[in-house]
Amino acid sequence: MKQLPTPDDKPASGTSTPVVAPTLNGDNQVGIDTVPQAQQSTPKDLRFWMVIAAMMLTEFLSAIEFSSIATALPTIVEDLHGTEFSWVGAAYALGSTAILPLTGGLAQIFGRRPIVLGSVGFFALGSGICGGATNMHMLIAGRAIQGVGGGGIMSLSNIVVADLVPLSERGTFIGIFGAVWAVASAIGPPIGGAFSQKNWRWLFYMNLPLTGFAALLALFSLELIKGPTEDTFKNKMRRLDLTGNAMIIVSTTITIVALTWAGVQHSWSSAAVLVPLILGLLGIGAFFVYEAKVAVEPVVPWELMSNRTSLLGYVSVFLHGIVSTAVIYYLPLYFQATLEQSPVKSGTSVFGNALTIAPGAIAAGATTAIFAVYRPQNAIGWTLSAIGVGLLSLLDASSSKAEWVGYQVIEGIGLGILFTAPEFPVLAPLPVSETAHALAFFGFVRSFAQTWGVTIGATILQNELKKKLPRAFLEGLGSSAGKGVEITYAAIPAIRSLEEPIKTEVKQAFAGSLRVIWLVMAGISAVGILPALGMKELKMHEVTDEDWGMREEKKPNEDVESPSEKPL
Repeated sequence: MKQLPTPDDKPASGTSTPVVAPTLNGDNQVGIDTVPQAQQSTPKDLRFWMVIAAMMLTEFLSAIEFSSIATALPTIVEDLHGTEFSWVGAAYALGSTAILPLTGGLAQIFGRRPIVLGSVGFFALGSGICGGATNMHMLIAGRAIQGVGGGGIMSLSNIVVADLVPLSERGTFIGIFGAVWAVASAIGPPIGGAFSQKNWRWLFYMNLPLTGFAALLALFSLELIKGPTEDTFKNKMRRLDLTGNAMIIVSTTITIVALTWAGVQHSWSSAAVLVPLILGLLGIGAFFVYEAKVAVEPVVPWELMSNRTSLLGYVSVFLHGIVSTAVIYYLPLYFQATLEQSPVKSGTSVFGNALTIAPGAIAAGATTAIFAVYRPQNAIGWTLSAIGVGLLSLLDASSSKAEWVGYQVIEGIGLGILFTAPEFPVLAPLPVSETAHALAFFGFVRSFAQTWGVTIGATILQNELKKKLPRAFLEGLGSSAGKGVEITYAAIPAIRSLEEPIKTEVKQAFAGSLRVIWLVMAGISAVGILPALGMKELKMHEVTDEDWGMREEKKPNEDVESPSEKPL
């Protein structure tokens, strides 16, 4: 497999280099943007904004579904007489994570529009199955199908924007999309709480008309996106890296299954967790070796991680996925358990995040576009996240509104910045032709990390609640007391009916258990500062890949560049 040069590598003396687009500084970015592979800009006309609107709507649907389920989960599981709390969230993560690496290759081979429409279709199908679920198994199956669609939506929205806007101008757009995800993540909990008190099935049914509108918008707007069309369907299927796809899907699946069981249904030291976890991680490692050494058209080209800056960008994405998911998933539990708020009230209490995550994401993208730097934003984002999440550990049953709102503002700005900032160091060193693969893997890393965020939090809650909850209360929960994180959902509805002093003891137990989560996440945030400091500040692309985007087709008599002019 050919090795593409990156800005972290300087060409050896005497070697030839491809022609570099004149708008770029070629001192360190040799071979990244070449004239035959690049176009300068896309007119921002009505067609352009229709595409942006379609992608924003689809990403909003994916994000709000991920975040709204947490507050509605106790009601849903009680209504379906189930116990598999953790699998409702894990099934979605499993579907989205397994499909994400594949989406970049599919989009390159079949084009953007079919994959967008297919993703929206899977999301709608899964929503319908969830809304009509008659038992937990049907609900979990629907969530997995939803996850496949949600993963494709998340990946393709980023890829399509990258087709239209050069990286040097993309900061504002990345910020806007980051804000869409952040706002949806923040307003999802109150929406989930509201539906849980009325009819939780409409939490899923509401997606059907919205996905229909999104599909129509994408159908008509994305026909403007041009791409390779010369191959037959049979030839396109041959280009798929079926072995690599099978390896990453199987390995990811068994890894997530192990993480879902870990600390909930089985202890971390049990064979039921360790065997699939080790096999899954080894499989993921073998996948990367196969992609680097064997695959002809790899799902994840080795060039994506063969330079320091891109690799550190992916590390930052992974750490942010853990921390942000833990905050979004477990902060509502503080309000419901420790402050005795209803699901709807707890959803509105996290508005401290809603009002700051989105501006943080926009600010990071805008400042990158204006000042053409990305290292400071990454460092500042991690610093604020470490401080803000650390401050959450001070919350208890007597904390004032000013405290729990103020702490959210600090961590919200930090996490909002990091919804956007890592994308720039990931893409800056890479050829524009690798953008689709890079962004698909970007989404995979974030989604995989979200599973770790939920799992780490669940394990901490299991261990801490078992130690801190009064023994009489645990015995009153019956069999739920031995099922890890299910203790949380079994205990919350019972808190309001408890007598003193046991009520106060239970509330303090929840506050103390969540405190450990916040301290762990603050430590992870502090570690996140290191990748930010290790990145190189590189000049960002001022062109896009000419194979994709809105442009006029070449006339028949126009000259075609010879193969010798293409980069090595």
